[in-house]
Amino acid sequence: MKIIGCDFHPSFQRISMVDTETGELIEKRLAHGDGEAQRFYEALGGEVVVGVESSGNMLWFERLLARLQHKLLIGDATAIRASQPREQKCDPRDARHLRMLLQEKRFPTIWVPTLEERDVRQLLKHRHTLVQMRTRAKNQMQHIALNQGMQKKRQLWTKAGMEQFKSLSLEPWTQQRRDDLLTLREELDERIAKLDLAVAAEAGRWEKAVLLMSHPGVGPITALATVVTLGDVSRFPRGKHVASYLGLIPRENSSGEHRRLGSIAKQGNSFMRFLLVQAGMSAAKGDAELGRCTNAWLSASTTAWRR
Repeated sequence: MKIIGCDFHPSFQRISMVDTETGELIEKRLAHGDGEAQRFYEALGGEVVVGVESSGNMLWFERLLARLQHKLLIGDATAIRASQPREQKCDPRDARHLRMLLQEKRFPTIWVPTLEERDVRQLLKHRHTLVQMRTRAKNQMQHIALNQGMQKKRQLWTKAGMEQFKSLSLEPWTQQRRDDLLTLREELDERIAKLDLAVAAEAGRWEKAVLLMSHPGVGPITALATVVTLGDVSRFPRGKHVASYLGLIPRENSSGEHRRLGSIAKQGNSFMRFLLVQAGMSAAKGDAELGRCTNAWLSASTTAWRR
């Protein structure tokens, strides 16, 4: 069996490979652009295990190893760094450390979503990015309106508010800016509306997402994002583990008789946390008791932030 520790970078990778049968050790740098890395893995025979830290932009590498039927293990980058306390850090040492963790069966493997789940995430992230772009455009239009004495706030987006905004007499470049922003918003509205339909249709295909949508405040976006983010929920022993996975547990710095809790840890999927907060606020509108809890939480969070 060949065990490979791979320190992966976008344009190259540094590997440390040992053949457990012959004891041969190979350490080298493989470039990606010229196909050197692909040719190296294609030339390997027998059982191959590759360990790499979790990182982005490596989907092509995962597909390559899957096609060659090499086993790929993706490790928790934080746990891997914690297992190497030495201050000296370089690519060859990192690759060697990954290989040793694999050999000693201490490699901290993480759960990896399927290709289908990751593709659905792209749909949700793409929609979220367009919504953020629309929000920035709307903020700029509010700025133009305020400079012209229009203090409409949310009423600016009503039919009457838009007609008044479009009729403003502006200087040439300010008018150009307003017109471009209006056009951009219309285009984004159309694109987001199409993605909303796509998300609703996709959510209907996932049984767990349909079940989640039966809860107040949970729509297709939140339900679908929850399913493709958490994956198989049986891997979480308790609900508290889910909260920890998403970074929704408080920071803690306690020692002896002193206990100090801070704001939420935010060690997890930021997009999922955003959606859950939005879902909670929506659910609180229809539940008086939940609304009181939400207001108390917001008050406590504000106080902790000010401190």
